Amino acid sequence: MRAKILGFLAVVTLAVTVSAQSPMPVIVPAMTPAATTKAPTAISDNSSSIQAALKILEQIKAANEETLKKQTATLEQLDELEKAAEQIKIYTKRS
Repeated sequence: MRAKILGFLAVVTLAVTVSAQSPMPVIVPAMTPAATTKAPTAISDNSSSIQAALKILEQIKAANEETLKKQTATLEQLDELEKAAEQIKIYTKRS
């Protein structure tokens, strides 16, 4: 009986000793700041390129508005289909 108790105490003492040891420290190297260079901004007052860019933007805007109209129409159709499906569910529950 004493041998079992002494063995148990030895195992517990060994477990406490092993878990009490701290792990190896982790060394993380310092982060060096990245060298950033600003690119020179070239502003051109080329009116023809600005006009061309505006025309392209207007075309894109028109295309986006057209797409939004199509999406709105599709959403309305889906709402109508959803309402019809709900009515069908109601009618099938009644019968």
